[in-house]
Amino acid sequence: MEPVDLKADGFVLDQFTAADAPALLAALDDDAIGQWLSGYRLPDERAALAFIGYRAWQWAADQRCSWVVRDEDGRIAGEVCLRDLDHHDRSALAVCWTASTQRGRGVAVSALKAALQFGFEVVGLHRVGYRHSVANHASRRVAEKCGFTLEGTLRGAELVHGVHHDLLQWSRLATD
Repeated sequence: MEPVDLKADGFVLDQFTAADAPALLAALDDDAIGQWLSGYRLPDERAALAFIGYRAWQWAADQRCSWVVRDEDGRIAGEVCLRDLDHHDRSALAVCWTASTQRGRGVAVSALKAALQFGFEVVGLHRVGYRHSVANHASRRVAEKCGFTLEGTLRGAELVHGVHHDLLQWSRLATD
């Protein structure tokens, strides 16, 4: 599938470019993101370029729809993804993060709502899951504001920095 740009409440959702590597590296050098998401710490600009290239490959391979979220000045505000695309079951898993300089502005909620609409209306998804650590209260608010239904707790389901976290599992259906 070819990438598609979206608009969401004053934010633009488009694709990372090589020029974004320094800003991406800076945005992900954030203890709050690292606390909840493993594998998002990038050691250098070369790794940031590899991350950007991998995102482009995932779009082309029809594995993930992902967008960099930009503010009105074009700065990186975060990222939102529909990953693990399963075209047979018409399902995906939503993931998002917000840059520290952009928190409190509704970035994740606006971007995720736009990604959900794209997933349901364009990709034809039936179900999108969303999960996060039980201790990540900001992600819980995102799930609630985006209309997800809490399904339960996945005990010890994610290893982050050597510690297993319980995850809350949410879902949203195209029929919701």
